[in-house]
Amino acid sequence: MTAASLPRLLTALPDRLPDLLAVYEDLHAHPELSFQEFRTAGIVADRLRRQGWDVTEGVGRTGVVGVLVNGEGPVVLLRADMDGLPVRERTGLPYASRETAVDADGNEVPVMHACGHDMHVTCLLGATAQLAAAREEWRGTVVAVFQPAEEVGGAPAMIEDGFLERFPRADVCLGQHVAPAPAGFVGTRPGPLMAASDSLRVRLFGRGGHGSTPESTVDPVVMAAAVVMRLQTIVSRETGAAQTAVVTVGSLHAGTKENIIPDTAELRINIRSTTPAVRDRVLAAVERIVRAEAAASGAPEDPEITAINSFPLTVNDGPATDTVVTAIAEALGRERVFTLPQPLTGSEDFGVFGTALGVPSVFWHFGGADPALFRDIDPASLVTDGLPDTVPANHSPHFAPVPDPTIRIGVTALLAAAAPWLCPEDARADGDRADGDRSGWNDRNG
Repeated sequence: MTAASLPRLLTALPDRLPDLLAVYEDLHAHPELSFQEFRTAGIVADRLRRQGWDVTEGVGRTGVVGVLVNGEGPVVLLRADMDGLPVRERTGLPYASRETAVDADGNEVPVMHACGHDMHVTCLLGATAQLAAAREEWRGTVVAVFQPAEEVGGAPAMIEDGFLERFPRADVCLGQHVAPAPAGFVGTRPGPLMAASDSLRVRLFGRGGHGSTPESTVDPVVMAAAVVMRLQTIVSRETGAAQTAVVTVGSLHAGTKENIIPDTAELRINIRSTTPAVRDRVLAAVERIVRAEAAASGAPEDPEITAINSFPLTVNDGPATDTVVTAIAEALGRERVFTLPQPLTGSEDFGVFGTALGVPSVFWHFGGADPALFRDIDPASLVTDGLPDTVPANHSPHFAPVPDPTIRIGVTALLAAAAPWLCPEDARADGDRADGDRSGWNDRNG
């Protein structure tokens, strides 16, 4: 990347920021659940078309893919996720969500962009606008992926929908996630970056009856309580101090009335791990405990244990990460880019694209919180020391990135990360430009 290429690629970004702010506030006010992102996808598709991108909708059910061919050169995949969460927003913002939706289980739930995916969409739309407007400054092909359903594993749905055959094959995959760190800072690491995640639905079977005669029943509520408490020992007593695992029971449902002992109880369990060996051991321990507690309670049927979803370990390619870190540091300042000391226990399905394509992928986190909340705190220490109590984390009903400067930083980071591939030393040499050679794309797109 030449010293001058990125500033030229960022030309007019300040003038574009008011429009991007309006996009962000609109998306934040109208979140949609996983695989229900119809309104969001429509906004994305319309904007990409007006920018001059070739657009395909409905990829992986509700995903949108934009392709911009700009002469010969590498193919870079840029990805943002679009879905919200079943959370009731409590930020008090004037553009706070008041939306509700029916979830996959048929329940009406509140919906909020509690993980920042609205910010991801906004930043990628900003980057696509800049790339379309400054085609003379780069060459190659960009595949802009607006992915549905990250919260439940939407990337595999896009792959299964023929993504590899339908779109130009990327040489590198790049993505980012807004984090509860000071706005203006970026953090990542080579190798393992984010944990693997496995979610399970456990159904426990008892024998219902009257609350006045528990001796004639097998109480699945007590059984479930025993399971929940025993599961806590997996991390505290079966996982080494130098290893990382998290076991969370995020949902427990049983019964309808205080004096009726129900027949069944259902738990939903989430497991995070950072190595395959720990993952296998924790999953085996969960199943062992669930079945043992059911047997100890005299359950009339064996429990049902069903996988809900699974996210692989997110692993950054070493050399590509070095390239991206150097580029973002040149754009934002070296003091604002830091190496995370250890993998994060959050999970992502972004790595599915790089794995399926067999190419390097790089993922990073950029801060979205008010820097005033972090006075005298080293951003790199947040991974090991935790957040200040005043800073809401992702998935909190109070989570809300500050739009300024988060949008500008997110757009800049995406363009900086892509520039080493799209802006080689001879990027401004005479030759094919915006029209480019589209034969390969046309062949792949039918």
